Amino acid sequence: MPSYKAPLQTVNFLLHDVIGLDRLQKLPQNAEVNRELCDAILEAAGTFMAEELHPLNMSGDQEGCKWNNGEVTTPKGFKEAYKNYIEGGWSGLSAPTQYGGQGLPTVLNTLVGEFLASANLSFSLYPGLTQGAIHAVLKIGDDKLKDKFLPKMIAGTWTGTMNLTEPHAGTDLGLLRAKAEPNGDGTYSITGTKIFISCGEHDCTENIIHLVLARLPDAPPGVKGISLFVVPKVWVNDDGSLGERNTLSCASIEHKMGLHGSSTCVMNYEGAKGYLLGEAHKGLKGMFIMMNEARLWVGVQGFAVAEVAYQNALNYAFDRLQARGLNGPVYPEKPADPIIVHPEIRKNLLTMKAFLDAYRAMIIDTAIHVDLAEHAPTHEERQVSEDFVALMIPIIKAYGTDMGHEIASLGMQVHGGMGYIREMGAEQFARDVRITQIYEGTNGIQALDLVGRKLGMGFGRALRRFFHPTLEMLDEYQSNTFIVEQTFQLRKALGKLQQATVLVAQNGLRDKNEAGAASTDYLRIFALVAMGAYWLKIMKVAHEKMESDPSQKDFFEAKINTGKFFFDRMLPEVQGRFASLTAGAKPLMTMTEEQFRVA
Repeated sequence: MPSYKAPLQTVNFLLHDVIGLDRLQKLPQNAEVNRELCDAILEAAGTFMAEELHPLNMSGDQEGCKWNNGEVTTPKGFKEAYKNYIEGGWSGLSAPTQYGGQGLPTVLNTLVGEFLASANLSFSLYPGLTQGAIHAVLKIGDDKLKDKFLPKMIAGTWTGTMNLTEPHAGTDLGLLRAKAEPNGDGTYSITGTKIFISCGEHDCTENIIHLVLARLPDAPPGVKGISLFVVPKVWVNDDGSLGERNTLSCASIEHKMGLHGSSTCVMNYEGAKGYLLGEAHKGLKGMFIMMNEARLWVGVQGFAVAEVAYQNALNYAFDRLQARGLNGPVYPEKPADPIIVHPEIRKNLLTMKAFLDAYRAMIIDTAIHVDLAEHAPTHEERQVSEDFVALMIPIIKAYGTDMGHEIASLGMQVHGGMGYIREMGAEQFARDVRITQIYEGTNGIQALDLVGRKLGMGFGRALRRFFHPTLEMLDEYQSNTFIVEQTFQLRKALGKLQQATVLVAQNGLRDKNEAGAASTDYLRIFALVAMGAYWLKIMKVAHEKMESDPSQKDFFEAKINTGKFFFDRMLPEVQGRFASLTAGAKPLMTMTEEQFRVA
């Protein structure tokens, strides 16, 4: 049976010592958010997720959701666990106190979300998707909609969904056909079919609030004619009580590769009554509020599965005895050595660990900037953080989920043949995490977003939010003899990223296929350089802490050695990616379409 334990020591080290929560503590609303409070919340969250939700992960996968005549039943234990989850207050951590939330920083909610997704990714979708729906209603809903829906959604009594995709239209939302007709009383009748709707129907809550994209009768064609509507499963009366069941239904649930414990639904809207959210014909604005929140969350999901896959691979590497060390027995008293002694196993485990530490730092930093973008005291400070978040979201989503799947696969490899056996649990991590590379915009689309929108945003303003602080850090660290070698390695890699940025910008202006062809390599280079920047910070702080607190020597020395592995064995990927990027679009576009069909 697989196991999970929240990595509290590393999380607290990164949150407080490396990234620093003090930036948020300076804000008036966070005056009481001290280290003791944060540590207590994270410890309680880690315990709950590990003890209540992780034991349901494998059983939920094996049982799956059941559909019967439009009703969906979640796996055994999910409904009771969800009740305990909301009673514990985990659903409204960072939501406004005005609507019943706890008003805590986004970064705490993000870290609790990591523990949740590591423990049980399928279960995490039920409360997780609600966060984006809450954010959209908060940002563009009027007071009536906020008062009617937010308290119950924040409490977790009601969940939320987003309804974008239709059978004939995936990412290209301009093709959607769902219609909305005004009823003359401020409500609208929504008709159409949506597919791939995560948690569109289930038995965990008394109501589900769907956010649905549809077209009004006077809508212009394309994406400029899309509006966003709030469509509850059960109608909500003006006094907040529940009324009649709305005319929408779950036609079926998908039979999926993974995430069997979450329901992925085909939803039919047959004149279902709803409210316009935001302005008519500007529904994408509201949907992108949800999408940005969701993309950050999806990156966390990919990362979270990598964490639990690493933990179980590590445990197995110590337990599994096989062969002897290449230079002779390491544990001669045993019939064979544990596989942790073998270089290949160590390489796999260190790849996993090197990704996890730096990427968690990146996620923590970005989540802190999410709050600063909204609450920092000056417009300039808010703009800096807003730019940083916009730049990092496609990187976190794409690279985080690519590596989530890669690390889950490495975890299976460490297990050897046992990794392919269901009872060990390793193969479930690989199946569950695979969808994260696809949903909320495939990773190829994230790469296009990075090169097509974020590079040119504000005439390079967003890029400067990363480049300038990184260069300043390198200048500061180059005199530090402890990390001088790694500082040089990162400066060289950053130079390649800067060269790649110029090439992508210049070639992309001449031919958009050039930007498209370079986009995935460019995103990967950016992610590796960003991780290098976080690793430098981690190594520097770990070295300082180790000297001041020798009792934690093993913990800090492990961070330093993992960082050295990253710089020596993972950062060099930048060179190969840069060579691939400079090859341009020609190798991709020379083939005619018919030549692809040639056997």
